[in-house]
Amino acid sequence: MALHDKDRIFTNLYGTKPWNLAAAQMRGDWDGTAAIIQKGRDWIVNEMKESGLRGRGGAGFPTGMKWSFMPKATDGRPCYLVVNADESEPGTCKDRDIIRHDPHKLIEGCLIAGSAMGASAGYIYIRGEYAHEAKILQAAIDEAYGAGLLGKNAAGSGYDYELYVHRGAGAYICGEETALIESLEGKKGMPRMKPPFPAAVGLYGCPTTVNNVETIAVAPTILRRGASWFAGFGRAKNSGTKIFCLQGHVNKPCNVEEEMSIPLRELIDRHAGGVRGGWDNLLAVIPGGSSTPMIPKSVCDDVLMDFDALREHKTGLGTAGVIVMDKSTDLIKAIQRLSAFYKHESCGQCTPCREGMGWVNRVMLRMVEGRAEVSEIDVLEQVTRQIEGHTICALADGGVWPVQGLIRHFRPMMEERIAAYSAAHAVMAAE
Repeated sequence: MALHDKDRIFTNLYGTKPWNLAAAQMRGDWDGTAAIIQKGRDWIVNEMKESGLRGRGGAGFPTGMKWSFMPKATDGRPCYLVVNADESEPGTCKDRDIIRHDPHKLIEGCLIAGSAMGASAGYIYIRGEYAHEAKILQAAIDEAYGAGLLGKNAAGSGYDYELYVHRGAGAYICGEETALIESLEGKKGMPRMKPPFPAAVGLYGCPTTVNNVETIAVAPTILRRGASWFAGFGRAKNSGTKIFCLQGHVNKPCNVEEEMSIPLRELIDRHAGGVRGGWDNLLAVIPGGSSTPMIPKSVCDDVLMDFDALREHKTGLGTAGVIVMDKSTDLIKAIQRLSAFYKHESCGQCTPCREGMGWVNRVMLRMVEGRAEVSEIDVLEQVTRQIEGHTICALADGGVWPVQGLIRHFRPMMEERIAAYSAAHAVMAAE
């Protein structure tokens, strides 16, 4: 059953109407914002918990619970909300469309979320390459200030709240929440050891919550329409609607808001015009952005698109960046390209990542040609296990998971490549 238009949160996802404040208000944004804020922190946090919303940035942590970690009483330090708009995961492009076509949803969400955690200010950290989107976001914030929706007595709620845009410089590592905080403070974007967690010691040493753009942008609609409405979509613990980024070997690549737990095949057939050359031409899908392991067609036939269903198949929903690969794809080359990306984007702080990702990429380069031994496949898999879970942040995990997925599902393809290379060079040697 497809999501009805009346249940879509992002009604201007494709930019068919203006992004400005007047148009946003016509779409229902900023409606009764003061009344929501005046219901108080506890009501907002409990409603978000009841909605079942899980973070839309990749990790899928329960949003209401994350907000509840912020201190209830002040110790003299201010509190901050930081919005992660550093959308650098290959295959993911949903936050970009939210910012450039529906920025007021995000801005209103920042105010309401900020009030729910006692934050005096919010910072939207936007990816450096999103120059056009940053200009639109700043213009929308200026509109909100001009209309009295931000600043002193924001939206007539009695709550004072400031909101700022901070442009990054295009580093993937700054999508990790503590590296993002370091960058915001003017330092090199390198992840911090945890604990302490940002809710205790975050931006400028103050209590801080970091949330993804989509997570914050859906909050006002959830609170207006009710937690039970949002929880009515998808399976238990996987509730709500979600923007999926459909790309690769499909007939109509697109971003689409759909119900959680929709079957992957239905998602691709209904919204992306199906796989190029038909469903039987499908080879594999990366379901949640480049850091999630691929799944073969046999799994894609009936897997559901939610956190738990994909975890059962040793992959993840991640950011829901769905990368479709048909039978023309050189999967070994594709995964090598990803390993090169993660090698390049490592901040170098942790030895397993700094040294390991370079080693993995060098081995994958040989695997592309077949210039390896079959026994090296096991060595490669073993090394990825030694890298995984042994670093401060999850970049290294995301860097080796695609390789693990390749070995898990397509080891025969790697062995065939090695055998073909050996046979070809045996013939050359004989000549």
